[in-house]
Formats: sequence, structure tokens, C-alpha cells
Amino acid sequence: MEKDREKCLKLAIRIYELDAMVYKASGSDLGRTFSGSKKHNIDELLILIMSNPQGHLLRSEMALIGNMARSIRDKQVRHDLMVEYNDILEEIASLPKSFGSVDIVDKDLADLNSSILNKKFSDEDHLVICISRSHGSAGTDIGFALSESLRINYYDEAVLNQILERRDVKEFGADGPKTNDFSRYHGLSKQDAMFFRQSALICELAKQEDMIVMGRCADVVLTGQHIPHISIYITAPFAIRVRRMMEVKNMDLKQAINMIRKMDHKHQDYYHAYTGRRWGDAINYDLCINSACYGIEESVELIERLINRQAKSNRHKEQSPKK
Repeated sequence: MEKDREKCLKLAIRIYELDAMVYKASGSDLGRTFSGSKKHNIDELLILIMSNPQGHLLRSEMALIGNMARSIRDKQVRHDLMVEYNDILEEIASLPKSFGSVDIVDKDLADLNSSILNKKFSDEDHLVICISRSHGSAGTDIGFALSESLRINYYDEAVLNQILERRDVKEFGADGPKTNDFSRYHGLSKQDAMFFRQSALICELAKQEDMIVMGRCADVVLTGQHIPHISIYITAPFAIRVRRMMEVKNMDLKQAINMIRKMDHKHQDYYHAYTGRRWGDAINYDLCINSACYGIEESVELIERLINRQAKSNRHKEQSPKK
């Protein structure tokens, strides 16, 4: 156990130091991912690495660093930092119960996989992929892995909120209005105000860059603004999702069932409240994937075949850095 802790501590230090190097090289005024005391941040990272088996919080932190690193203009500096970034992701993936370590694939269903999909994006449009997913289907893992495979930015609720918080600090100062304090203006509830701010940010980003966005009704938001995108819904049979949550969350059967039902109901209510549509209804998406038929890696490959990434190769010539 002590040996594992030492390994995770070294990894936490590397992540913290990478964030510092990326921030220095980018010259961004949006702030570092990890601000404040070095010891406090490393301790927090260590806890995330050792105690969060699903890894979605750590994934969001890494996504922030990766998004910033890709914006660095100096090619050699960007290359060197992305080498370290990729090395860290590989080490995280090798840890027990880290992101991607517990797959969703069902071997019997996978044997039936014969889908061949092909859809091209115009070279004039940014590649924007919106992913919705049922709880326990590995949809978040698939989205993050896809962003790394395509070398494009990844945005989830945590990443979007951090961007908004940094903008507020820049505009109002550290003691100014916070993104979680909306009740005193706009006449909106906190949840409604946050939804509209996130939606505006998603549209802004979609006009500027290729990206993947998880949830947040992004598919309907972008449709309303006539912004081209691909919408994907990822799910898996209930029993398989329960089994996976028992493994990744170390839950018993009853706990896993209750969590999945609770989270699915929450997503369903949120989606319907802001779109008027039924969450998970196949007619609302370009592609619905039963991740149990493919697993994480092959689901990523399937989506890449859907978008026919080769059609955009002229705009994405830079390859992943190699050691």
C-alpha cells in the first residue's frame, strides 16, 4: 500500500508541475488549473488518484491542462509538454480502477458487431461532437478517450464551470460575483442561470474549435444556434451497467441499482426541462451506441469511422508526440 501511495504521489507531483509549465508557456491570463498552496494541491491530487475509482474529477483536471497545452503556439514547447501530458495519461490509465481500466464490453454482444458507419464533416465546419450517456455505460470514458484520439479539446460540466469562474475572476476580481451566485440577478434560479451561461460558452467554443462536449443538452443548444455537430447517445443494458458500477465504485448490488436509477432519472429530468425532448430517445441523436457491444476502445473507433476523420486530415496534420 505504501508503495502504491508513493507511486501516486509522484504522479500527483508530475501533474502539478505540468500544469505550472503549461501555464507559464501559454501566457494565459485565465489562471492555472491548480492555484494556491502547492502542498494542498498535491495532497488533493493524491486523494483523487488513490480514492476515486471512476476518475471523472481527475479526468476533468487533466482535460483543462490538455486544452491549455494545445493552445500553445510554440510548436516545440507544445510538443514537449504534450509528450509529458500523454505519458501521464498512460500512467493514470495503468493504475487499478483508474479511467478506462474497467471496460463495458460484453463479449457475446461484441461478437455481433458488424456496423460500418460513414459520415463526413465539411472542411469549413468545426468538428463538434456532443455526447449524452446513461450512467454506468462508460460514456464519459469513451468521450475522454475520443478527445485524446482525435487530439481535440474535451469539455464537461466541471471544465465549463472552471472557465466561467476564471472569467468572473478576471472581470470582477477575486471578491466579485461568483458563477454559483445568480439568485440576485437575471431573475433566474441558480440552475437556470448556470444553464444559459454554459450554453452560451458551448456555442462560443463550437464556433472557434473542434471539441467534444459531454452532456449539458449541448446537442439541442447547438441545433438552436444552427451550429453543425454530431450528437451521440451511449448506453448499455441495465444489468451490465449495474455490474460495471459494482466494480468501479465497489458497491453492492442494491447500491449500484439505486445509483443508476437515480442518475438516469436526474439526467432525464434535466434534459427534458431544458429541451422538451425525451432523453435517450433514438430519434434525437445521429448515433446511438450500445457500448456493451464494443467496449471503450472500439466505441472510439466506431465514432471515428462515423465522422470519417480522414476528410479533415488537411486541418489536423500534427500527430501525437512520440518519445
